[in-house]
Amino acid sequence: MADEANHATSQASVSESNRSRIIKHLYHYGISSRAQIAKALELTPAAITKITARLIEAGMIEEAGDLEGSKNRRSIGLKLDTARFHIIGIKFARSLVQIGVFDLCGNALSFENLPTVYDNTINDTIAIIHQRVNGLLTDDPAIVAIGMAVPGPYLRHVGRTAVVSSMQGWRKINFIDEFAHAFRVPVFIEQDARAGALAHFLFDPDVHEDGNLAYYLVGEGVGLGVIDNGFLINGALGAATEIGHISIDVNGRPCDCGNYGCLERYCSTPSIHTMLIGDGKIVPDAAEMTHTDAARALFAKANEGDARACAMVRTIARYVGYGCVTIFNGFNPKHIIIGDIVSEAGPMLLEEVRATVAERAIPEINESTSITLSALSADAAVSGAAAVAVTQFLEHPSVFFDVS
Repeated sequence: MADEANHATSQASVSESNRSRIIKHLYHYGISSRAQIAKALELTPAAITKITARLIEAGMIEEAGDLEGSKNRRSIGLKLDTARFHIIGIKFARSLVQIGVFDLCGNALSFENLPTVYDNTINDTIAIIHQRVNGLLTDDPAIVAIGMAVPGPYLRHVGRTAVVSSMQGWRKINFIDEFAHAFRVPVFIEQDARAGALAHFLFDPDVHEDGNLAYYLVGEGVGLGVIDNGFLINGALGAATEIGHISIDVNGRPCDCGNYGCLERYCSTPSIHTMLIGDGKIVPDAAEMTHTDAARALFAKANEGDARACAMVRTIARYVGYGCVTIFNGFNPKHIIIGDIVSEAGPMLLEEVRATVAERAIPEINESTSITLSALSADAAVSGAAAVAVTQFLEHPSVFFDVS
């Protein structure tokens, strides 16, 4: 009996894998005939016919009219309608929570910022999220999943973030307990920078084919998501690639994680905000602003040519560059994509980052690695939250549809 059960489980796994491969092929390559899919995936025509029939019956894919086949034969195209299914993406970033609705290709259909979050309003924010999401689900029956991007280090099996610098109240929130079974559609949760890496892998054609990239989140926190040969690096607890808590000065500023001189203490928006308040002249009313607004005010002054603002942006950029060197040496990605609020400093920041890396990195690695700013139309952690759910949709179709 045990052997029969194991055989049945193995067969189900193979069937799910083949369904996923077909759906991924249609997602990445568009309308294809059954013969084209069979050739690309090295499956028999009979297997493709059987699997696609169930996917069509379940409503996951559809026929798309005639295609020109080999030897001038007509064949019927199949497609995954990426605009038909919608995903909610939610980004948690300490004081900033954003909610968007996306199609399967990461195109934003709606987007909103929730009211600024403070330590004593976190529970109010959680209640607002429940209200907003339930409203979206009521209004849009095309929504099939929810993805959430949360600050790291995120303990994925526990459901809690271990450290949230500058706003420790978020550590009390168990995202699994709070959200995993709260809605009519499945919820998937990922660390924010890894979500951003998934967003670029799925939605940015310039880096997808390589399957080897690092998304470097520099915002209210500093994080890193690494995709190596098409797979995310997670670590035993889900807390790998936490570059924000790698020390760049063992005798430096104390960090909430218990370490000293963590990178996050020198180039995140809370650190920038502290620098601006201490300076008192570049942005005189910085003390009355949020971390994000203060950083953006600095970048605006720098773009206007203010010498003090430019000098501060270059200082911040050098720290971001030190992080890039660590990414080079630790993970050797083909692409490093800098995103989130600090990337809004733009070309001035990128130029200084690249100059810093050129000074400190192994030349051969530097020459073979691109460093760019995120070009996604929506914030990569928000669209990344959606990408987390899209990835599950593509990899585990039986979670969403009765296709067995």
